[in-house]
Amino acid sequence: MSVSTGSQSSSVNSMQEVMDESSSELVMMHDDESTINSSSSVVHKKDHVFIRDEAGHGDPRPEPRPTQSVQSQALHYRNRERFATIKSASLVTRQIHEHEQENELREQMSGYKRMRRQHQKQLIALENKLKAEMDEHRLKLQKEVETHANNSSIELEKLAKKQVAIIEKEAKVAAADEKKFQQQILAQQKKDLTTFLESQKKQYKICKEKIKEEMNEDHSTPKKEKQERISKHKENLQHTQAEEEAHLLTQQRLYYDKNCRFFKRKIMIKRHEVEQQNIREELNKKRTQKEMEHAMLIRHDESTRELEYRQLHTLQKLRMDLIRLQHQTELENQLEYNKRRERELHRKHVMELRQQPKNLKAMEMQIKKQFQDTCKVQTKQYKALKNHQLEVTPKNEHKTILKTLKDEQTRKLHFGRPRQVDHKVRSSKPG
Repeated sequence: MSVSTGSQSSSVNSMQEVMDESSSELVMMHDDESTINSSSSVVHKKDHVFIRDEAGHGDPRPEPRPTQSVQSQALHYRNRERFATIKSASLVTRQIHEHEQENELREQMSGYKRMRRQHQKQLIALENKLKAEMDEHRLKLQKEVETHANNSSIELEKLAKKQVAIIEKEAKVAAADEKKFQQQILAQQKKDLTTFLESQKKQYKICKEKIKEEMNEDHSTPKKEKQERISKHKENLQHTQAEEEAHLLTQQRLYYDKNCRFFKRKIMIKRHEVEQQNIREELNKKRTQKEMEHAMLIRHDESTRELEYRQLHTLQKLRMDLIRLQHQTELENQLEYNKRRERELHRKHVMELRQQPKNLKAMEMQIKKQFQDTCKVQTKQYKALKNHQLEVTPKNEHKTILKTLKDEQTRKLHFGRPRQVDHKVRSSKPG
C-alpha cells in the first residue's frame, strides 16, 4: 500500500503541476494573442466577433473639468477603449479549445480519483470477505475441537462407569467366594470336631471299661475305693479330653483366621491388579485422545496457514493488478499529456515562425535607431575631442590631428558598429 500511495501522490502532484503550467501558459498565450489581435483588429474587421465588455473602466481620481474639445477627444478615446476587448473568431475558437483541454485535464484527474476510490473499495471488500472466511474457518475448527473434547469426556465417563461396574461385580463375587470359603472351612472344622468328639467318646468308653476290668480283677480293694478310683480316672479323662478339645478348637480358629486372611489377601491382590489394569486402560485412553487432539491441532494449524497463504496471495495479486492498472493509466495520461504539449509547442513554434519577419523588422529598426543615436553621441564626442586637441596643440599640427581624428572616427563608425548590428540581426534570426 505504501508503493501505491507514493505513486498516487507523485502522479497527483505531477498532474497538478501540469494543470498549473498549462493554465499559466494558456493565460500567457491569451495575453499575447489578445495584444496581437487587438493590433490587427483594425485591419481585419470582417472576421471579428464583437464581444462587448460590460464592466466600466472608470478612474476614481478627480480631474479638472475639461473643455468641449477635450471632452469630445476623451469621449472618442473612451469609445475606442470600450471596444478593446473585441476578439477574433480564431482567438475565441482557440480559447474554447483551451477551455476544453482544461476540462479534459479536470475530467482526467477526477477519473483518476474515481479509479483510486474504486480500487480502495475493491481492496476493502476483498479484505472483509477474507476476514469473514477466516472467522468461519476458525469457528469451524473451534467447534471440531469442542466436539473432540466432549467425545473424549463422554468416552472417559463410559470407561469409568464400566470400570466401577467391573469392580462392584468383582467385589460381589469376592464376597460370595469369601463367604463360601468360610462356610467350607467351618463345615470341615465342624466335621473334624464331630469326628474328634466321637473318637473321644469311644476312647472314653474303652478307658472306662478297661478301668472297670482292672478293678474287677483286683478283689482285695474295697468297693468304695474302687468307685473313688473310677471316678478319679473319669475326671482325669474328661479333663484331658476337654483340653484336647480346647486345643483342637484353638487350632481350628487359628486355621480359620489364617486361611481367611490368605483368602482376603488373594482377593485384595486381585482387586489391585484390576484397579491397575483399569488405570492403565484409562491412561492409554487419555494418551490416545491426546495424540488424536495433537494430530487434529497440527492439521488445523496447517489448514489455517494454507488459508492465510491463499488469502495473502489473493490480496497481493489484487493489489498488484490494481497498481499495474494505475501505472498503466498514469502512463497513458502522461503520454497523452506529452502529445498535447508537443502539439501546443509545435503550434507555438509555428506562430513564432509566422511572427518572425515582423519581429526581425522591428528589431532591425530598433538596432538602426540605437546605431543612429550612438553615431550622434560619438559625433558630439569627437567634436568635443577635436576642439580640445586644437586648443592644447600648436597651429602647425592642427591639420595632422584633424586628419587622424577623422580617420579614427570613420573607422569606428563604418567598421565597428555595422558589424555589431549585423551580428545582432543574425543572432536574432532562427537557425
